[in-house]
Amino acid sequence: MTVHFDRQTTGRATSPGHRTGPPEPAPASHAGAPRPPFPQRLWRGRPEDPRWARPAFLALLLATAVLYFWNLSASGYANSFYSAAVQAGSQSWKAFFFGSLDAANAITVDKPPAALWPMALSVRLFGLGSWAILAPEVLMGVGTVAVVYAAVRRRFSPAAGLIAGAVLALTPVAALMFRFNNPDALLALLMATACWFVIRALEDGRTKWLLWAGAVVGFAFLAKTLQAFLILPPLALVYGVCAPVTVRKRIGQLAAALGAIVVSGGWWVAIVELRPASSRPYIGGSQNNSFLELTFGYNGLGRLNGDETGSVGGGGGGGNRGGAWGETGWDRLFSSSVGGQISWLIPAALILLVAGLVATRRAGRTSVTRASFLVWGGALLITVLVFSYMQGIFHEYYTVALAPYVAPLVGMGAALLWERRDRAWASLTLAAAMTATAAWGYVLLNRSSDYLPWLKWLVLVGGLTAALGLLFAGRLGRRLALGAAGLGLVAALAGPAAYTLTTVNEGHTGSIVTAGPAVAGGRGGPGG
Repeated sequence: MTVHFDRQTTGRATSPGHRTGPPEPAPASHAGAPRPPFPQRLWRGRPEDPRWARPAFLALLLATAVLYFWNLSASGYANSFYSAAVQAGSQSWKAFFFGSLDAANAITVDKPPAALWPMALSVRLFGLGSWAILAPEVLMGVGTVAVVYAAVRRRFSPAAGLIAGAVLALTPVAALMFRFNNPDALLALLMATACWFVIRALEDGRTKWLLWAGAVVGFAFLAKTLQAFLILPPLALVYGVCAPVTVRKRIGQLAAALGAIVVSGGWWVAIVELRPASSRPYIGGSQNNSFLELTFGYNGLGRLNGDETGSVGGGGGGGNRGGAWGETGWDRLFSSSVGGQISWLIPAALILLVAGLVATRRAGRTSVTRASFLVWGGALLITVLVFSYMQGIFHEYYTVALAPYVAPLVGMGAALLWERRDRAWASLTLAAAMTATAAWGYVLLNRSSDYLPWLKWLVLVGGLTAALGLLFAGRLGRRLALGAAGLGLVAALAGPAAYTLTTVNEGHTGSIVTAGPAVAGGRGGPGG
C-alpha cells in the first residue's frame, strides 16, 4: 500500500483511511466576496483552519508574553557586561555600531553587536532601565514561538503547531534566556526563522526563500559569530537532495544563498576590518585587535578544541573528558548541570524523529513532510553533537539553541503518529515516547529532592498511565483517546513548566545563569 504524506496547502499527512485528497478550490461564494476587515481576519485566521485554531494561537502568544514579562525587572540589568554596551549604544551611535562597552569607544564586547542593537534602540526610546533592556528579549521569545507554530502548522496541523509552540515556551532555558540580555535570544529566533525559510523553499523551489534564509543566517552571524553556521551543513544537504527543482538549479540556489550569507553578515565585518584601528574601538576578546582573529580563534575553533587564548577561565583541557567547562561526551546534555535546562523532551524528540522518517520512507524525493523532519532533526543533531563534545567555554544556557529544534519535532511527530494511531507501530511509538518522557522527567525532578517532591510522582504515574492509553489509542473511542493524549501532554510539560515558573519568579544576574532550582551535582538557581 502506498502512503501519501504531502499536499501543497496545509499538508497534513494522509494515509489509507485518512486520505484528504488534493486541495479543494475555494467555494464559489468567496470568489467575488469582499475581503473581511483586518480584525476579523486576525481572529479567524485561514479559512481552511478550524475556527478554534487562530484564537488558540493568539492565546498561546499572549500566555507566552505574560509568562516572560512576569517579574521581568527582578533581574535588574541582568548581565551587566552587555548592559553597559547597551547603555553606551544608547548614548553614542558609534558605540551602537561597533558594540562598544563605553560611549567613549575604548573597547567592544567580545561578540558582534547585532544582539545589542534592539536593546540599545529600546533604551534610546524609553530610557535606561531593566524593562527597556530586557523587553526586546521577551519579544524575541514570543516571536520564536510564533515562527515555530507557523512552520509546523503549515505542513501538519494547527494542533501540531500549538504543541510545538507550548513545548518551546515552557522549556526552562528558553524562559531564562528570553528574559536575559545575552546574544542567545536573537540567535534562537533567527535560527528558527532560517529553518522555516528553508522549508518554504522545499515546498515550491523558489529562490527567494533560500535568499531569505541566507540573509537570516548572515545576520545571526552578527549576533553570535560561527554558532550561526552550525546548522548550515544539514540545511544545505536537505535542500540539495529534496528540493523540487533540477540539480543545476539547486546548486545555483545554494550558491546564491551563500552569497546572501556573505552579504548579510559580511558588510559589518568588512567595515570593521577595513577601518583604521585608530578610528574605532579595540576589538574586545581579540589578541591583535582583529575581529576575524576573534571569530576564528577565541569565538571559533577555540570553543571546539579548548585552545582559547584569552579565555575567561581556561579551556576544557585540550582533549580531556573533564575540564574547566564540564565533562564532554554523549551524555553531557543529560548531566546534572545541564539536564534540567533543556533535556526534558529530547528523548521524545529523537524517538519521534525516527518515527517520522520511518513513516515517510516510501514518500517521493521531494516530500516536504519528510524534509521537515530532516531540517529540524538535522539542526538538532548537529547542535547536540557540537555541544556534547566542544572542549572550550560551555555554559548551560547555550542549550537554548536546541529549544527551537526540539519543539517542532515533538509537535510534528506527535501529530503524524496520532493520525495513524490505528496502526500498531504508531500507537506503540507514541507510548514509547511518552514512557521515555515520564521516566526521564522523574529522573530530572529527583535530582532536586526538596523541590516539589510530589511532582515527580505525578509526572511518572500520569505519564505511564497516558502511555498505556496511547498504546491502545486506536481501539479506544475518540474521547478516551483524546483523554489519554491530554494526560500525556500535561505529564510531559509538568516538569519543565514547574522549572519555568521557578525561573520567572527569580531574578537572574551575572554572566553564568541557569534555569530552575538548584540540583545535586549542578549549579541551578538564579545566578549559578
